[in-house]
Amino acid sequence: MLVCKWNKLPSAMQKEEIRPYWEKLRKKNFSLFWKRVFDIVVSGLMLLILSPFFLILSLAIVIDSRGPVFYRQERVTQYGKHFRIFKFRSMVNGADKKGTLVTVGHDLRITRVGKFIRKLRLDEVSQLIDVFRGTMTFVGTRPEVPKYVDQYKDDFLATLLLPAGVTSMASIMFKDEGSMLEGKKDVDKAYIEEVLPQKMKWNISEIKKFGFWRDLKIMFMTVFAVLGKKYNSKE
Repeated sequence: MLVCKWNKLPSAMQKEEIRPYWEKLRKKNFSLFWKRVFDIVVSGLMLLILSPFFLILSLAIVIDSRGPVFYRQERVTQYGKHFRIFKFRSMVNGADKKGTLVTVGHDLRITRVGKFIRKLRLDEVSQLIDVFRGTMTFVGTRPEVPKYVDQYKDDFLATLLLPAGVTSMASIMFKDEGSMLEGKKDVDKAYIEEVLPQKMKWNISEIKKFGFWRDLKIMFMTVFAVLGKKYNSKE
């Protein structure tokens, strides 16, 4: 997870717009080392404790609809590397081939069990596997599909200095983004032009605020947000 030397960054990321964020994070390598240790220990323990729950949820998914337990979509993480994310499947098998890559509020592709899973964000729990593997971290910019990363402005690429995260301030503030996109004629276009830039403002801002205690705060805020607490932009 440590931030590499400037000349080791992918050429697409060696831009002056990114340098201030890189310089700030390079000074935080000690904190980033312990962030990775925390990820390994906590995700490992949680995977062990939640293994019975994983089994029950897996059975519910396969009984409810035909298809695999996990949805393994390609996403982008640190330094622009691609990986296949682990998400408990909440939609019909092959949903990404039957519509847009983002999900709107009352998407007909969502299964019966999927509605329950998405409401409590249980589909994200399986990303503990990604955290343990190191392709993700607990707190960081949510991983986007390559199609959307290709639309990033130069400063947006600063979010790729760190691994993608399970949660973030942007995730909390835009937890109902599906409702925001509902009714849009071109959902992909609306997401890229309206929602993504707003989320990225939060993500870039959080790079400047990076710290272990900040991460813990966001993790607790995420739990409360799932339970129904509303946060405003001043949090």
